[in-house]
Amino acid sequence: MLGTLTNDHQPATAHYQRMRAGMRVDLLQYALIFSPLFQSMSKEIRLRIVLQNPVDGTLYGLQKGKGPNYETVQAQLGNGPDLTFDFTVSVKEANGASLPTLAGPFVQGPAGNRFTYIHIGHYAGQTGALWSGRMKVPLPEATFQNALSDEGNSFWSCTVAGRNEVGKPVLATVKPFGGWSVDKQSN
Repeated sequence: MLGTLTNDHQPATAHYQRMRAGMRVDLLQYALIFSPLFQSMSKEIRLRIVLQNPVDGTLYGLQKGKGPNYETVQAQLGNGPDLTFDFTVSVKEANGASLPTLAGPFVQGPAGNRFTYIHIGHYAGQTGALWSGRMKVPLPEATFQNALSDEGNSFWSCTVAGRNEVGKPVLATVKPFGGWSVDKQSN
């Protein structure tokens, strides 16, 4: 029973209007959850850091995770050739922002100041290491703003110095940073 009818049909009409309003809210919620038009876009992209001229005998590794819950992965010992670190990040359309945001277990820092860490020496798990620290490789969101609209797969890479001018490992934020470049992949 919808309600008690009166001469002016007010209770039935008010109930009907509330019911219709509730249905509109339910339909809007359904559309927001399930319609691709209302979902934010997201895409996984592959990144590669090439660490040139690492310090011989020093262990380098990529940080996966944040805070106390992290691990060092892809640990490699510097012994002449360049080292490479491959990983993926999610590029997501940010609500109301002109630039996308980056996410994933290798992404550190707040939106607008994203980066990834390469652990060096003791930080990478090397016992008796001469060095102990981290290299901070920038992940500027503006660089990846076209990644969401790219068709196919993209592979992004950057090159960083493994040692400074006096032969010590580069620690802290990489400066100067040459940026990231994109290579299109066929599959």
